[in-house]
Amino acid sequence: MRIKLHLTPNLEIVPFAYQHYLTGVFHRWLGKNLVHDSTSLYSLGWLTHGRAIKDTGFVFPKGASWEVSFFDDSLATLFISQVNKDQRFAFGMRVHKIEVIPTPSFSPTYRFGFNSPILVRQNKDNGKNDHLTFDQEEADELLTQTFRHKMKLAGLSSEHLESWMGFDRSYVKAKTKVVTIKDIHLKANQCPVIVMGTPEAVRFAWEVGAGHLTGSCFGQLKTA
Repeated sequence: MRIKLHLTPNLEIVPFAYQHYLTGVFHRWLGKNLVHDSTSLYSLGWLTHGRAIKDTGFVFPKGASWEVSFFDDSLATLFISQVNKDQRFAFGMRVHKIEVIPTPSFSPTYRFGFNSPILVRQNKDNGKNDHLTFDQEEADELLTQTFRHKMKLAGLSSEHLESWMGFDRSYVKAKTKVVTIKDIHLKANQCPVIVMGTPEAVRFAWEVGAGHLTGSCFGQLKTA
């Protein structure tokens, strides 16, 4: 299930590195839950409709929207319930409308855009991570591994676990973007992905996102 929150204009400047505030609001609404420290079977997008103020941050004079999506409909229902009880967001913004976005009908091969940059991390022997970029073919292998791992955790059957995910390298505007989360710099990708598999697996990708840290505002996908 995908939910779009419509927000009032901000009363405080939104910092350029604001993504961890969204994660904080998300978990404040869910309260104590079992998903906080587990692999994210949900995805969080970025705020839309903002305007950057040089050396300051963002303003949203006409309000903003924010999309979150869940594999687990019961968790989505809980989220909606909690938002209805407490419309406070962040930066002086409030939720004035909750919209449930209908689930599209997906074909076995589908090209997704992105609502937030896609992070692909590879663990190194020294305990650190390499950030892979869209032009590296091994990034597709890691995208697919992560995708299949999440499907297995979600209990999808073996026919879905054969599905594949990779970057669309024909996209001429593809680029990388460094995103800072609490002073940690992460190189992510602004590039569409292609998913091939069962329609159910393609829907799963739309719900849980692509790559790593989808619960921290990376890798939320959008329909073309």
